[in-house]
Amino acid sequence: MEVKNELFIGGRWVAPTTDATFDVVSPSTELVIATVPAGGPGDIDRAVMAARQAFDNGPWPRLPVGERAATMLRLASELQSRVDELATTITAEMGATITVTRLGHAPAPIALLEYYAKLADTFPFSEHRVGMTGPGTIVREPVGVVAAIVPWNAPFWLAMFKLAPALLAGCTIVLKPAPETPLDSYLLAEAIDAAGFPEGVVSIVTADRQAGQHLIEHPGVDKVAFTGSTAAGRTILEACARNVKNVTLELGGKSAAVFLDDVDLGVAIGQFLPGAIINNGEACAALTRVLAPRARHDEIVEALCAAFSSLPVGDPFDESTVMGPLVSDRIRQRVEGYIALGEEEGAKIAIGGGRPSHLDRGFYVEPTIFTNVDNSMRIAQEEIFGPVIAVIPYDSDDEAIGLANDTVYGLYGAVFTDDLQRGYDVARRIRAGTCAVNRFGLDMMFPFGGFKQSGLGREGGPEGLQPYLETKVLFGPEGDDAPAG
Repeated sequence: MEVKNELFIGGRWVAPTTDATFDVVSPSTELVIATVPAGGPGDIDRAVMAARQAFDNGPWPRLPVGERAATMLRLASELQSRVDELATTITAEMGATITVTRLGHAPAPIALLEYYAKLADTFPFSEHRVGMTGPGTIVREPVGVVAAIVPWNAPFWLAMFKLAPALLAGCTIVLKPAPETPLDSYLLAEAIDAAGFPEGVVSIVTADRQAGQHLIEHPGVDKVAFTGSTAAGRTILEACARNVKNVTLELGGKSAAVFLDDVDLGVAIGQFLPGAIINNGEACAALTRVLAPRARHDEIVEALCAAFSSLPVGDPFDESTVMGPLVSDRIRQRVEGYIALGEEEGAKIAIGGGRPSHLDRGFYVEPTIFTNVDNSMRIAQEEIFGPVIAVIPYDSDDEAIGLANDTVYGLYGAVFTDDLQRGYDVARRIRAGTCAVNRFGLDMMFPFGGFKQSGLGREGGPEGLQPYLETKVLFGPEGDDAPAG
């Protein structure tokens, strides 16, 4: 068992202020694989103080952006040397299959870091403009000290969605990983240490929700960047509103996959499946509602059940496994509670609904499909965060669009059809931050985020840099232009 005794605060490894610890439990074996310090408010204070000092008086915000980018590329190189260990660690701590962590969870955040470093060459950190009274210069400056709070379902990936643009902008950062998945953040801290960042630019404090709230409300923090549940996002937004604090929120989803009546199921099921089972179903963008034309409802259910029944469920370190365990017993009980609720509401289980009979340990749930679902049911409206799909019938394209939009969320959507123009016409009417036609996918060069209660702001692409910048206008004497920064 691995034992961590220190926290990475202000660019140094230091002893925590409390004796409290978190156990890291393997989702596949249910055994404790590590213990890490549980940082308290005192540790948060030290981290914010270091970040504040580094931002107010240190070199990082004042470096030319190209020098910041060069340091980021050194960090990318350090992380690349640890990429295999990152993949293994993430699978061990949260249960994503080793195939997925090797292809996505570990290398993609490094590529994202490199993307933002290279964006330094093209992003308009300053620009000249001629106004009604003469010329001026618009400069974009770092927002300040950032509190970055990330969940357990994609810990390294979601941390980098905040860290990379914040670093390029010139911000300093306090990162709080989830208690369930702190181990990858230690590898990140080691790489940051080796890359030679100035003191105080990045701190990483594993802590519980109470300490996280202390970080959010800390007067030394200028901006909060959070990924997690909509319920937690509301609490964070309220706390930030009290001090008019800058905030971005990437929250929940209940995304609809619309199968149009002309669809070729032999092709579409394969296009849909990655969106349904992504990350063992523990993904805010997962396609968890299938809207099926009533005339083809039974045919679609049959095809979905055939696909789900063929999914190998088991050891996430086995390269043949497609579905691993959920992250914890708490999450498994939550998912099982929703399965029971669906039956109570009158929905019918077409496949799954229990625990895999061949696995006597681990936090596994069978991939589950519900039929006889009305869109008003809680299993169709609330985020379950597990491999549970609800199939909902409809009679027209307009009704399908209405059902897709009949949710408090608006994060993702998809349309499957043999008529691309028709597919795009439907996709444009779905109220979601991303909507795909005949595919499921995410791309770090495009902005990701949601409408409605799926969040505020965007991550990824140039749009993901903007929330870490403040806009300032410089005017010189009338008729003169301020110099570019």
